[in-house]
Amino acid sequence: MANGYDDRDGVIWLDGEMVPWREANVHLLTHAMHYASSVFEGERCYNGKIFKSVEHSERLLKSGDYIDMPIPWTVAQIEEAKYAALEANGLTDAYVRVLAWRGAGTDMGVAAAANKVRMAVAVWEWGNYYGDAKYKGAKLDISKWRRPDPATIPCFAKASGLYMICTMSKHAAEAKGCSDAMMYDYRGYVAEATGANIFFVKDGAVHTPLPDAFLNGITRQTVIALLKARGIDVIERHIQAHELTGFEQCWLTGTAAEVTPVGQIGDYTFEVGELARSISEEYEALVRA
Repeated sequence: MANGYDDRDGVIWLDGEMVPWREANVHLLTHAMHYASSVFEGERCYNGKIFKSVEHSERLLKSGDYIDMPIPWTVAQIEEAKYAALEANGLTDAYVRVLAWRGAGTDMGVAAAANKVRMAVAVWEWGNYYGDAKYKGAKLDISKWRRPDPATIPCFAKASGLYMICTMSKHAAEAKGCSDAMMYDYRGYVAEATGANIFFVKDGAVHTPLPDAFLNGITRQTVIALLKARGIDVIERHIQAHELTGFEQCWLTGTAAEVTPVGQIGDYTFEVGELARSISEEYEALVRA
């Protein structure tokens, strides 16, 4: 069995220094551990190049702004840190996790403007997020939790606190033998999976939920561009639950998920069809180009 993520060889970039992996720790009274004051990015490096790296770094800074946590590094500095971590660990194909958070300081209540914002970059080898499901089609549960109203939480930030209901949903899904869970939004429209956006196919057109209550993923945007370049009609709209019965194919997109076909969501089944497979292959070719 592989060691836990806290017990590995290698180094982690932490606040500008390379720190031995097992020593890259924070204090128990770190503000983010108590109040979820943290944002992050998940990225993949292929053949020594991080896909859409600058876009991810820009989004990290924007996420920090969304939660009133200005991150004191520039895009260029974040880029340098990511590639330095890859080089220090001798990796050219890897997952890249950049995390920024409010650390321990003189504030230990809800407000923490006086506490320093810290940043770390960890990189490691990571295979298919859904394992064999990437080839045979993932099985999804339907979560009882819903993506929240944008008026209640900064849902367009990639903020750690937004993933609490995702963890709960995925735990429930895995207990049922599923790979993941699909979530509705606060209005009852189809939203996304716990860590990936979702697409459907019907009569040659692709339908995907309008990202007005969840993160508009970078992989999502990339796949939409690939589809449009093929001349395929892509319809971004609100999708109601009853429509799931009429869709022919389905897939998920995300940095970790890449493009993963879906064979089942609850009682609804989908063909792992030609378009799902071919767009997955085209995305794979693009990221490794």
